[in-house]
Amino acid sequence: MAATSEHELTARLRAEDELITDRLRHWARTTGDRTFLYYGEDDVSFTYAEFDRRTDAIAGNLAGSGVARGDRVSVFSLNPMITALMMVGCWKAGAVYAPVNFSYTGRLLSYQLNDTRPVLILTDPALLPALNAVADVLEQPPAVAVYAPPPTAHDHAPAPDLHPAFRPVSWGDLVADAAAPQIALAFDDPANVFYTSGTTGPSKGVLQPFRWMAQYTWGLRMTLSEEDVVYNDLPMYHVGGALANFGRALWQGAEVAVWNRFSPTRFWERVASRGATSAILLDVMIPWLSKAPATADDRRNTLNKAYMQPLPLQHDEFSRRFGIDHVAAGFGQTEAGAPLCVLIEETAEGEGTPPDLYRGHSHEEMAAVAFRKGVPVLQAGQATRKGLMGRPSPFFDVTVRNERDEECAPEEPGHLAVRPKVPGLLLESYLNKPEATVAATRNLWFHTGDAALLGEDGLFYFVDRLGDRIRVRGENLSSFQVEDMLNQHPVIQMSAAFPIPSGEGDEDDIVAFVVPTDGAVLTADEVEAFAVETMPKYMRPRHVRIVDDIPRTPTNKVEKYRLRQRILAELQEA
Repeated sequence: MAATSEHELTARLRAEDELITDRLRHWARTTGDRTFLYYGEDDVSFTYAEFDRRTDAIAGNLAGSGVARGDRVSVFSLNPMITALMMVGCWKAGAVYAPVNFSYTGRLLSYQLNDTRPVLILTDPALLPALNAVADVLEQPPAVAVYAPPPTAHDHAPAPDLHPAFRPVSWGDLVADAAAPQIALAFDDPANVFYTSGTTGPSKGVLQPFRWMAQYTWGLRMTLSEEDVVYNDLPMYHVGGALANFGRALWQGAEVAVWNRFSPTRFWERVASRGATSAILLDVMIPWLSKAPATADDRRNTLNKAYMQPLPLQHDEFSRRFGIDHVAAGFGQTEAGAPLCVLIEETAEGEGTPPDLYRGHSHEEMAAVAFRKGVPVLQAGQATRKGLMGRPSPFFDVTVRNERDEECAPEEPGHLAVRPKVPGLLLESYLNKPEATVAATRNLWFHTGDAALLGEDGLFYFVDRLGDRIRVRGENLSSFQVEDMLNQHPVIQMSAAFPIPSGEGDEDDIVAFVVPTDGAVLTADEVEAFAVETMPKYMRPRHVRIVDDIPRTPTNKVEKYRLRQRILAELQEA
């Protein structure tokens, strides 16, 4: 039931509160005593009314401390509960939420902070040493608040002293009772800066307006009702954790239960502890969970729906084993949001999650909601082609373009591109990178950087990543980032990093060919040790090779395809 006019599309967004802050106030006013956020690490929960009041206080105190509308506020924290409070407090204050990957140290951390230039950063005692270590290279050191956790069963180490370059802000002052500032937000006001991997350059900050969040969660939230509990262990510095899980739960009046990290051994225990009904399962999670020995009770859990991206071919096998009734899939991106979606009925009603554990929309209700949203519904046996992403949402035109930016024929792979039908649906810009913004939006289409095709069946399918993008442990990164970090080693002259297929899921292993400086002696073990010291775990090369030179074209472009052929042949022989 696709909408056709711009007025109708705007009305559909506003019918469910297009501003996420309005949605929170709606639930706080109508069902304020229901649990909204549960934090599993400390067994702490907030009702909708309490969460609304606490984020009002943070917003008021941010404004009182000098944070102005449009200022960027960073959160550098392992704790998703504190991050969520600060994120919503930022929105209510008219500030821009700019999270930082909690794995970052050194060069990665200082680059993002110098690019974002936040006026304030909230961090944990455990991460303060990493922040202190980059203080001297920050062009505009922000004010710093350090979260002071209450006494719990956990042994929280005291925070070290704050570097004198930073102005201290008391966490207690930020959460003291206060009224939210009277700020009228608009759909096109900036809300977030999330960082995504670059391909040939540094990572880019994606500036998102408030309406971006409404369209991103549009298809995702169709599966939820107020009865649901969304499980989340994805980091809040990614749109997956912050918006696809936390945001859609808030929009639908559901509960969101959060933990710091994914645990394959405790996943089902956590699901049972809150009666979780919905989760996002990234590509690497599914093989990890499937490795557990099968038991007769695998289906006796409350998880009856999941979002899988990318959709694995074994989605039906996994769903039958663990009793997943419905799987949603599509295309999700920090820049473009969620322009494609599909819903798959994996099992007949009563054959998935046991009826005594089932909560949320019935199968009939799910089909009706999908029809109203314009989302196609397939049976498991109809979703057998790799990379299924579905059809466009009502808010986008979607196309596949060739190297001359002409539309490809059906079944012809090309560059996936999207075009919004109303303002405010896409990124506003790449922060501080106008050239990259212009390049991505050429010919009035936003070019996603991914290869896809339109099938003869009218459905879109993911083909591959374009450029040198790498995916490891659910993180997207670029070969540029890996090479840039390796090249900081004092005796590395140059390096070439690229992905090869991993043995698990649809992820990658990183390969690095390294050329030492003239006369230097360097071993692969030394490179790996340097990576451990300077790089997050997901960024470290799995295979390191020391070489005298790297093959290049006459125009000095590295021929990575030759290196890839070499390593694959070597590994095959091993």
